[in-house]
Amino acid sequence: MDAIDQFSKITALIGEPSRAKILWSLLDGKAYTASELAAFANISTTSASNHLSKLLASEILKVEVQGRHRYYNFSHADVAYAVEALAQLSKVSSPVKTDNIKPAGIKYCRTCYDHLAGYVGCQIVDIMESKGYLEKEEKQYRVTTRGWDWLQQLDIKQSDYKDIRRPLTRYCLDWSERRPHLAGKLGADLLEKMIFKNWFRKVQFSRELIITTKGTQEIYKLLGISL
Repeated sequence: MDAIDQFSKITALIGEPSRAKILWSLLDGKAYTASELAAFANISTTSASNHLSKLLASEILKVEVQGRHRYYNFSHADVAYAVEALAQLSKVSSPVKTDNIKPAGIKYCRTCYDHLAGYVGCQIVDIMESKGYLEKEEKQYRVTTRGWDWLQQLDIKQSDYKDIRRPLTRYCLDWSERRPHLAGKLGADLLEKMIFKNWFRKVQFSRELIITTKGTQEIYKLLGISL
C-alpha cells in the first residue's frame, strides 16, 4: 500500500462520525472502557466495540487490561497530536485539560497494592516527567541521570537496584484518573519512604491515604506542586 492509499485509509477511519466522537472524547488524556466510549458517541456497546477493533487494528488506539476491565486510549502521542490538530479546525474547544476539580477521598490519594495512586500519585508522576526525572518507554519509565540525582534526596540510590528481580518501574493504569501512575520496585520504595517520613498517613481499614501538612510542604519543596 503506497503512502496516499495509507493516508486515505487513516483519514477514513478517523472521519467516520462515531469513531470521530470516540477519538474526541479521548482528548482529555484519560483512558475509557468500551461502554463509556459508547455512551460518549451515543452508540451501542456492540457498535463501539466494532469501531474500537478497527482503531486498534490500525494502531490508532491501544488497549490496557486492568482487572476485569479493558481501557482504551491513543496508541502514542503522535496520534493525540493529530486528533487535537483536527479538533482545532472546529469552532469549539477540545476537552483537553478542562476539568480542574480535584477528586476527594480514595480517588484523591490511595495505595494501589504497594505504590501511590489516585490524583496525587498521577500528579507526582506527571511533574517527575516534566522535570526530566522520568521518561516514558514501552510499558515502563526510564529513570534519567537527573532523576537518580533527585531521588537521592529521598535516600533512594541507583546502586540499590542492581540485582532486583522485580521490574524497576512500570506503568499502572489508575482506575480513577485513567492515566498511568508509577508502579514497580521504585514505585513501592518511593511510597515507603514517603510514609516513613510521615508525608502520608494510612486510613484504618482502607487504602485511602491522608497527605499530612509536612507532606504537602515537602512535596512542594521537592517538586514545586501544591496538593
